[in-house]
Amino acid sequence: MTDPQAPSYVLGHTQRELRRLEDQARLIDPITRRFFQEAGIAPGMRVLDVGSGAGDVAFLEAELVGGAGEVVGVDRVPVALATARARAAARSLRNVAFQEGDPAAMKFDRPFDAAAGRYILMFQPDPVAMLRRVAAHVRPGGVIVFHEPDWDSVGSDPPAPTWDRCCGWIRETVRRSGASDRMGVRLYSTFLEAGLPAPSMRCETTLCGSSDDAYRIDLIMDIVETILPEMERLGIATAAEVDFPTLSRRVRDEAMRRSSVLIGRMEVGAWTRIGG
Repeated sequence: MTDPQAPSYVLGHTQRELRRLEDQARLIDPITRRFFQEAGIAPGMRVLDVGSGAGDVAFLEAELVGGAGEVVGVDRVPVALATARARAAARSLRNVAFQEGDPAAMKFDRPFDAAAGRYILMFQPDPVAMLRRVAAHVRPGGVIVFHEPDWDSVGSDPPAPTWDRCCGWIRETVRRSGASDRMGVRLYSTFLEAGLPAPSMRCETTLCGSSDDAYRIDLIMDIVETILPEMERLGIATAAEVDFPTLSRRVRDEAMRRSSVLIGRMEVGAWTRIGG
């Protein structure tokens, strides 16, 4: 959930959250890469990265387009852009630049070959309008591709109640903050309502079942910690109920004791080409 641009971005813009996004990217980037490659993002292309956050998706796109390509990342939040620029400089990336603003409202000197984003549309008050305006920046024949989550798949088998409870807290907080917990499967209708050709779609998920996959569990636990103040404000759960200092250990112990498979959210990719 990476777009700190929209009013409903419940995860906030703290340095801790930007670090969490970096950790999340290490798990999710391979999935996003497969979506983007199948969508047609390729060497030499000029790509608009929508809602860049700490820059992870822009850096992935920079690898795909290579030195002959260009990535322009846009975000509304100065602290996120400062982090992204510092990380790009540390990597000596010369084919990535970041601009502050709303990518749906900005003007650019020339059209892009592709526009892409991850965990962006789920936080938009009007994702159809956002997508339509972003698509206007792409040349005829160019690519539109978005990667969004769908939390309907989360669960465990055999049931691991603590994991299930954590995922339920996240879903409810996301929904009540004004964001969509089902944006992944809604990408198809969103593309069509935005006036775009019907998209191709793919879906992947993550599974884990033991302490060997502790980092996958901890990524979900980190979301719980980040949104805990909002959970309490909304009356979804209290700090005492969550008991965060012991939460990750309890989830792992419970999963190991029950030999449970912990099922993550669906990662959904959708892409199409602009008619021309």
